Amino acid sequence: MNTLGKMLGFFGIAMLLASVVEALVLRFVLKRTYDWRASGASLLLLPVGRIISELVPIAAAMPGAYWLYEHRLFTPEQYGGGYFVLLFLGLEFVYYWWHRMSHRCRWFWLHHAVHHSPNQFNLAVAYRLGITGKLMGGFFIFTPLAWLGFEPASIFVAFYLNLAYQFWIHAEWVPRLGPLEGILNTASAHRVHHAANIEYLDANYGGVLIIFDRLFGTYQAERADVAIRYGLVHPLSTNNPVKIAFHQFGPLLRDLRIARNWREVVGFLFGPPGWRPNGEGATTEELRARMATQSAPLGDATAVQSS
Repeated sequence: MNTLGKMLGFFGIAMLLASVVEALVLRFVLKRTYDWRASGASLLLLPVGRIISELVPIAAAMPGAYWLYEHRLFTPEQYGGGYFVLLFLGLEFVYYWWHRMSHRCRWFWLHHAVHHSPNQFNLAVAYRLGITGKLMGGFFIFTPLAWLGFEPASIFVAFYLNLAYQFWIHAEWVPRLGPLEGILNTASAHRVHHAANIEYLDANYGGVLIIFDRLFGTYQAERADVAIRYGLVHPLSTNNPVKIAFHQFGPLLRDLRIARNWREVVGFLFGPPGWRPNGEGATTEELRARMATQSAPLGDATAVQSS
């Protein structure tokens, strides 16, 4: 893992330099507003997350992975270079579901919401990452890859390479890329993913590829008629790194205190963000239903019922 540490350090420096260049061009050449404080807060979270990540070993982040690897079903190494192709595709498939779970399960959203909290979209957003992922068991979903024959350390290397690819897609200035939009996760697709607009919520979970979004019905193209608002549905205004890292924990604790039974405890912990026992919360489905009802013409009962 020393190699991984060096690789992450290299990417960290490269990302920082690229984001500074972008900031200078946006602010002083293109005369656009740039939130320097928000980018500074993102930068402060980076070393903290790195330190915590180093403290949590792979065996703790992916419980049972080494045992599964010892009892693996296949030996992909026999395919030579094909090993890396299989690892890439396997990691990409699991990454899609990990990312989708991070949006659809409140427990994992506690960590992932940090990445979605900036109200501007630029390269600095790429390194605003939560610091509790490994501690909260967010990587357990990658464990089956070890059973399929991939060494646990290689899984983590592939995961971080996947994240490294995604650095460049955190940009407003990168245009749509034509036919590549149907294959790769592009800046256009990722702008949609970071949108707080109800029309865009919970879309485009892929890492390097966008094909699993298309396969499982979560792909959403950028629309000319819907200007993107970045950030969270309820915007976060603070630039305090500690508050950013833990801003979702307080509301969860408040909800758990009012839970009346175990069903509600489980719902608050593992239901989608915004879940409420009475079905009148702020999940993506409920927000869209209300928007459809509000936009229905007065007296149009069919439109109201279908929402």
